[in-house]
Amino acid sequence: MKHIIILLLVGLFAQTNLMAQKPVTKFIQITTIESVVNAGLGRSKMIISKDDGSTEEKDMNNLFSIAGINFKNVKENEVSILQTLKSYTDNGWRIFSNTPLTLSPGTNGSGIFMTRYLLVKEEESK
Repeated sequence: MKHIIILLLVGLFAQTNLMAQKPVTKFIQITTIESVVNAGLGRSKMIISKDDGSTEEKDMNNLFSIAGINFKNVKENEVSILQTLKSYTDNGWRIFSNTPLTLSPGTNGSGIFMTRYLLVKEEESK
């Protein structure tokens, strides 16, 4: 009987210890909005919604200039997106999913390209 009680206590302690170390899953979302408006009149942004509820905005370049598509701006936006994603993945975040979206409401040549990157990170509970 004494051995059964000891085994039950050891099992209860082990289960309690495992429950206390359950990881906490955190999420952040990075949204890039790239404007496709003739003559470069649009606005492009990167919005980072952090796991603590705060947000950060970074300016991005418009994809069009007066002469049409601006490949220098496309390249600079790509570098900015990659640098941002790398900084988070270097800190333990991983890309869980990404969703590309396109909106072109009319025939006037305007629209947006939007991509949402959902990142996840598991941490030990405290």
